[in-house]
Amino acid sequence: MKILVCISHVPDTTSKINFTEGDSQFDKNGVQFVINPNDEFGLTRAMWFKEKQGASVDVVTVGEADVEPTLRKALAIGADNAIRVNTPATDSFQVAKELAKVVEDGSYDLVIAGRESIDYNGGMVPGMLAKLIKANFINTCVGLEIEGDKATATREIDGGKETLSANLPLVIGGQKGLVEESDLKIPNMRGIMMARKKPLNVVDPVDADKRSEAVKFEKPAPKGDVKLVDADNLDELIDLLHNDAKAI
Repeated sequence: MKILVCISHVPDTTSKINFTEGDSQFDKNGVQFVINPNDEFGLTRAMWFKEKQGASVDVVTVGEADVEPTLRKALAIGADNAIRVNTPATDSFQVAKELAKVVEDGSYDLVIAGRESIDYNGGMVPGMLAKLIKANFINTCVGLEIEGDKATATREIDGGKETLSANLPLVIGGQKGLVEESDLKIPNMRGIMMARKKPLNVVDPVDADKRSEAVKFEKPAPKGDVKLVDADNLDELIDLLHNDAKAI
């Protein structure tokens, strides 16, 4: 079984975020980047298939040379090969189209993507990718088993979970729960040394259409001052919740 794990190169949630050029461009200066958490769950599940079923695991991302440390981390975790599509990731459709070419060239059986990246939270790439390559698609996936060319997946739905079966090829949008957090893999020294010898292939883009663009970013408004209410003064608390906070 050939598995492709789609990796997003995203800012660490502890990073201080700023914008430039009239708040239209993200400022990368001083920002620490990591593997998108949803993708990290998917990569760990792919490593389980590699260890238990002998699957081969490649990782791919769309981006310029600055994303390569993130791909190297994925190789250190245990992926066999890494692919970088040499173009900035600027639009969901563009990214999906670039990934579709990689999938078609590699004839992958299973594509594991995160249901969304934590930077733009678009949540569109996995579904678009599945449509482009004419594969089955299961989103919000929190469980996955493969037996031959059959997959059994569990996904979150409103109020519960749903178990589905599907044939390969399959694209999933994974998330927290696909593996336990305690099972997430951290690169060790041996993995880091081996990653330096593994192939990181840079491929040319297909110049897919960009069908949307960011016009302006806006940070959340700063939190207002906290008003403390005496525990015995319920009338004042109710008045504030009703008239000031509009919560009741």
